[in-house]
Amino acid sequence: MKASQNSQKTNYQRLLDRKLEALRGGERVPTLLLHACCAPCSSYVLEYLSEYFAITVLFYNPNIEPEEEYRARAEELRRLIREMPLRNEVTYVEGAYEPEKFHAAAAGYEDAPEGGARCARCFRLRLQEAAEYADRLGLDYFTTTLTISPLKNAQLLNRIGEQTAESHSAAFLPSDFKKRGGYQRSIELSREYDLYRQNFCGCIYSKSAMKRQSL
Repeated sequence: MKASQNSQKTNYQRLLDRKLEALRGGERVPTLLLHACCAPCSSYVLEYLSEYFAITVLFYNPNIEPEEEYRARAEELRRLIREMPLRNEVTYVEGAYEPEKFHAAAAGYEDAPEGGARCARCFRLRLQEAAEYADRLGLDYFTTTLTISPLKNAQLLNRIGEQTAESHSAAFLPSDFKKRGGYQRSIELSREYDLYRQNFCGCIYSKSAMKRQSL
């Protein structure tokens, strides 16, 4: 049964390949809203997608606490954008810091395992904001860096992105950025730019789980 379920998974990297090939050689550079969780995860994604898009990077992560951690990650992302040589224009925007929205979304799911229902609700919260920013700015597409993490469910993230796009003008750009060495490349770029890396997603629940595992 497990093999059957795996065979039904969508290859989102292949879908992205097809989309990028269709965009290649167009009369204008398409625009993309890239939701970014942190600088390390953004590094490879920016290197990759800036070949095809003019990118607006959105840092909207109400799950990150405390605020000092949130600000540190935001500043490191701004530094990366300033220092990386990228083919097309990349700009940075920052959403409001709204931890209360994350806690409202996570209510009742505080003890859910990592990757479970709490994470799905967090993904939806952030992708909804990304789609709204993309519409507000008149951009063609939106997506997220989250699929680069081996710990994040790309199938779930893409399904949520596709569902979110149904009520917005911007189209969702499918991805599985960890494929084809993407995650390893992000580690290389993190070393090259001496990026601040974290060993938890940012929320207090994942941090608690990490501490329990280290005992």
